[in-house]
Amino acid sequence: MADIRKNEMIELIRQGKKLDKSMIYDLFAGDDEEVFLFWNGRNEQVTNVALPFHSIEQIDEPRAEHNAELAIFDTRGRQLKGWTNKLIWGDNKLVVSSLLNGPMRRAIEAVGGMKLVYIDPPFAVGSDFGFDIAIGNDSVTKKQSVIEEIAYRDTWGRGISSYLSMMYERLRLIHDLLADDGSIYVHCDWRVSSVLRLMLDDVFGKGNFRNEIVWCYTGPQRSRNCFPKKHDSILFYSKSIESIFNPQRVKHKSGLHGVGGFGFKGSDTANTVLKELEEKGKLLEDWWPDISTVGRLINEFEGYPTQKPEALLERIIKASSNEGDLVGDFFCGSGTTAAVAEKLNRKWIACDLGRFAIHTTRKRLIGVQRERCKAGQDYRAFEVLNLGKYERQFFMDDMCRSIGNIRNEEQYINLILEAYKAKRIDNTPLLHGVKGDRFVHIGALDMPVTQTRLDDLFEECRKQMVTAVDVLGFEFEMGLTPQYIQKLKEQGVDFRLKYIPRDVFDRRAVERNQVHFYDVAYLNAQCKVVGRRLTVSLSDFVSNYTQDDLDDVEVKAGKSRIVIDGGMIIKKEVSKEGILSEQILTENWHDWVDYWAIDYNYEDKREIICTTDKETGEVHEKWTGNYIFENEWQSFRTKQSPTLELTAPSHQYDRPGRYKIMVKVVDILGIDTSKVIEIVIP
Repeated sequence: MADIRKNEMIELIRQGKKLDKSMIYDLFAGDDEEVFLFWNGRNEQVTNVALPFHSIEQIDEPRAEHNAELAIFDTRGRQLKGWTNKLIWGDNKLVVSSLLNGPMRRAIEAVGGMKLVYIDPPFAVGSDFGFDIAIGNDSVTKKQSVIEEIAYRDTWGRGISSYLSMMYERLRLIHDLLADDGSIYVHCDWRVSSVLRLMLDDVFGKGNFRNEIVWCYTGPQRSRNCFPKKHDSILFYSKSIESIFNPQRVKHKSGLHGVGGFGFKGSDTANTVLKELEEKGKLLEDWWPDISTVGRLINEFEGYPTQKPEALLERIIKASSNEGDLVGDFFCGSGTTAAVAEKLNRKWIACDLGRFAIHTTRKRLIGVQRERCKAGQDYRAFEVLNLGKYERQFFMDDMCRSIGNIRNEEQYINLILEAYKAKRIDNTPLLHGVKGDRFVHIGALDMPVTQTRLDDLFEECRKQMVTAVDVLGFEFEMGLTPQYIQKLKEQGVDFRLKYIPRDVFDRRAVERNQVHFYDVAYLNAQCKVVGRRLTVSLSDFVSNYTQDDLDDVEVKAGKSRIVIDGGMIIKKEVSKEGILSEQILTENWHDWVDYWAIDYNYEDKREIICTTDKETGEVHEKWTGNYIFENEWQSFRTKQSPTLELTAPSHQYDRPGRYKIMVKVVDILGIDTSKVIEIVIP
């Protein structure tokens, strides 16, 4: 750059004036770049963390037949070795960075690397990504959680520039994670296709652009000043020239296309070409009019408005991966990519920020396992992961960095009290605040609230003459039963346990009073032992949700109003005559239950996390003190099968002994509750 040009820029900066766009290009573009994509907020820094993954649950339908000689399966037919598919709940920026920089990178490379990524990121400004949940014969709309809402606001808060900032960092991380012969497909529409194309050129290189696939569909839409918009774009890029690609063919009938199109009507060559077309099909081009939207596929639709049809993902996965390859989706939604990858004998990693998306995907993949098991087809176990306390620590540290501070215990307590709208109090080690007529205790950032902690808190309350305390925690020890809480209440202290949501780490959510703490629910199960056989029945589920706790539920349609009060969902309607009527939708406790599962030997498998030494690159393993929930039996509701089994088939133990079983319930709002029960097998 010439000195006169530099001096001109310096003078404008000194005067506080804006640089024109040509100057910005001169400052930031590389010497060999013809085009440089710049937007307000572009940042070349990419998140570079390696947070350990926590295993929440492992799921594997038992195989009726297995090859014991290979030692791949245990005596129940459950997978012991080899790649385990991964369903990860968390911020995809942190997830992809941790896959890229952490110990799991070795596991990915050991199976050949990630060959294909398909993502369907949000691209509709102002859209409501709510979904329907069934309550008896009624349907209620569940809106996004606060953290999903905030993430979406981050995406579109400054319009297209903030969307580009969000996508740019994630695309760069995905690019680094992909194998050298890998590819990416980015699903979008007319709103963002033009800028995403430029961004993908920037990240992957213009020479690695392969196709802009046009997915055409039909349906009713009125448009007064333009043609109805009835196609999406799928931008297909490879990481290098040597990428995997398997040409696809579609059915072709010569009657639809006259032979005259070949210019040699009736010739031997024409007949040969037509015969090949009819036998093998026509090579697929970059416009796809033959796949309908998922709304027309009753058996597939999971209630997500952005859900894509399995046929679309089947085509993409077949084209850019082979059997045994690893496929990724980091905006997985209802889990279509993972479901299709499993059916096509691919390995997969799927990730989403939404709790309900993970739950929906889990149920869907269990369904796929069951189908393949029944048909005698191969399938892999999968595990549900998150970043646990390390994600919370990252969020907390990030908040402190933004204000130039180092995280400490006081800052953490003050943050939670502010979000809970409680007032800070001093001189009481375990009583941190007060809200109304109740005191407040804040559980640790990185540890569950234990029975020992409640015992200590109880003693402090007795000394301070305190009779009512809200106990807030990210996690609670499973021994905190309703009976134990009731016992403490009878002895003079009323404890109310509430979960701290991840939303507390967003300042805007706190300032706008959008953070909601919800009560801990409780379940009960009956265990019947006959010989070495155990039968488990789900016998109760207690929820104390109120409308204040969960204001993200609203009526789907009509003049009805849905409210939550004291653990009941109530529909209120006003007739034409002005008469108010109320109907309790959750008449029975099991109306709250969407899914439940059992681990018959909970302490059989320790949870081991892996960390990488930054200096040496060595991988270290550490037991967290917890155990992995091995999902051995489950029952859940689907749109096609809404009935829930409340008694599991009897389970046979191989040897006598004392066992701990875990029962897990996921309620209709996607919230987990677990209980550990000790049994004796004679």
